[in-house]
Amino acid sequence: MPVKGCRLCGSSDLASVVDLGATPPCELFLTQDQLDEPETTYPLHLRVCTNCWLAQIPPLIRPVDTFTEYAYFSSYSTSWVEHARRFADSALDRLAPGFVVEVASNDGYLLQHVVARGVRCLGVEPSANVGQAARDRGVPTHTAFLDPRTGAAIRAEHGPADLVVANNVYAHIPDVVGFTRGLRALVADDGWVSIEVQHLLTLMELNQYDTIYHEHFQYYTVASAMRALASGGLALADVELLPTHGGSIRLWARPAEVVSAPSRRVIDVLDREKSAGLEEPGGYAQFGARVAKVRRDLLRFLVDAADEGKTVVGYGAPGKGNTLLNHCGIRSDLLAYTVDRNPYKHGRFTPGTRIPILPPERIAADRPDYVLVLPWNLRAELVEQLSYVRKWGGRLVFPIPSLEVAP
Repeated sequence: MPVKGCRLCGSSDLASVVDLGATPPCELFLTQDQLDEPETTYPLHLRVCTNCWLAQIPPLIRPVDTFTEYAYFSSYSTSWVEHARRFADSALDRLAPGFVVEVASNDGYLLQHVVARGVRCLGVEPSANVGQAARDRGVPTHTAFLDPRTGAAIRAEHGPADLVVANNVYAHIPDVVGFTRGLRALVADDGWVSIEVQHLLTLMELNQYDTIYHEHFQYYTVASAMRALASGGLALADVELLPTHGGSIRLWARPAEVVSAPSRRVIDVLDREKSAGLEEPGGYAQFGARVAKVRRDLLRFLVDAADEGKTVVGYGAPGKGNTLLNHCGIRSDLLAYTVDRNPYKHGRFTPGTRIPILPPERIAADRPDYVLVLPWNLRAELVEQLSYVRKWGGRLVFPIPSLEVAP
């Protein structure tokens, strides 16, 4: 059952930001045998707490239903693996940790670089299938969801971690306080916690509403993240602004007892967020209207292309793409199919919209007029990967932040 009120501070004062209707969970891809079965949908309504300003959706699905077997393997994104390598090398050089733990370590995309440096490490990954992929590449991985009890048990068995990494997971847990306490249980009393999560500031500024889906329970500003960290005994020491996922923040936190004051960079970002109105209701007032325009523009393009006899296919089957497809009501008459590098998804169908997912080679075989890029956050990587589309006059289409048909 959904929590009534803010999951961080308990306030009942939640203001609507945008209502995207009802959709199925974005990673529950359908098999051929499931096409004649009903799908359960859940409301997708983003609200913001006007007390602590944590943006959130109701926790209508359980992480255990989504993450026990997971369709997302981080290593299928070349740019993401390289991002992880750069982070690992920088953190190991700067902090010289003796023991590194990554929470939600997926298929070992990051810790493989720690292993290569000869540093002791452990992944904590709830999904058995991707956790096994990590073990297959030599990354020690413990299958579990993180909570205070799990964190304490890992610490008792392996010792405290000098560095705890939590990339793209802080939004994925409905019990934000319990998860944060789990991080505190893992980290040494003088250690570091590095968290990467999408920045609500850029989500709002760049109309990135497709990153709102049921796996993402929270959407953070630096200000709301500081409050969330404090709930588990951690304090923010520094922050970095990153281009990943359309605009993310890397939060550098430590046990509260060893942080005297946040860095100048933290103060600067807090000022930017305040100037954007993200701690007052007015800052959220026009977002729904901008979302509606993204929808209208994309549908107009697809309908016009169909009327002109043009073929449009998709590239990628990410979670964000399923929010976009369901919100816009796009079916296979407007998007014939989409492709994905992940073999797990081949032969399956997108949740809700039931668009076929095929191997990437299908694009070159069919030579469509347009390719709708659903993981727009990987634009630089995909423009290069899909450069061959120009050979037959095909063009790439990006729906976010506003519709763009690339030359």
